[in-house]
Amino acid sequence: MPKPLSLPFDPISRADELWTRHWGGVPSMAAITSIMRAQQILLGQVDGVVKPYGLTFARYEALVLLTFSKEGELPMSKIGERLMVHPTSVTNTVDRLVTAGLVDKRPNPNDGRGTLASITAKGREIVESATRDLMAMDFGLGVYDREECGEIFALLRPLRIAAGDFQPE
Repeated sequence: MPKPLSLPFDPISRADELWTRHWGGVPSMAAITSIMRAQQILLGQVDGVVKPYGLTFARYEALVLLTFSKEGELPMSKIGERLMVHPTSVTNTVDRLVTAGLVDKRPNPNDGRGTLASITAKGREIVESATRDLMAMDFGLGVYDREECGEIFALLRPLRIAAGDFQPE
């Protein structure tokens, strides 16, 4: 985990003040900067927890997705769709999991050109252990209670809908 900055002021508030003086008030600038910084903090914390398992958060997410599937396997295209990442990223992620012995790949019998990724027994053990550790540290969000986590999710949902991530119910 990176060393805390411990600055004597909030640099995002300072940037917002300077931005306002220079270009006028734009609350979205401070909001996006806060979101991006929060993403850096959370990713650093979560990656620190999964690193001893030879994982990154992206690899952990792929293992969880395979764990949740009925047969423990999914087509590579479905993994990319569900994780909302580019096919090249899926290939890189899954190939690293294969190298680690956590996932196997084989041709998809239902699609002559496709590939299935399936979680191994070792992959299941690793994802269970990593999940226990991540849950113990509340995925880095321990400073928020259950209700506040729900509010964060609700606040960000319209942005995801507007980006076309999914069709709202």
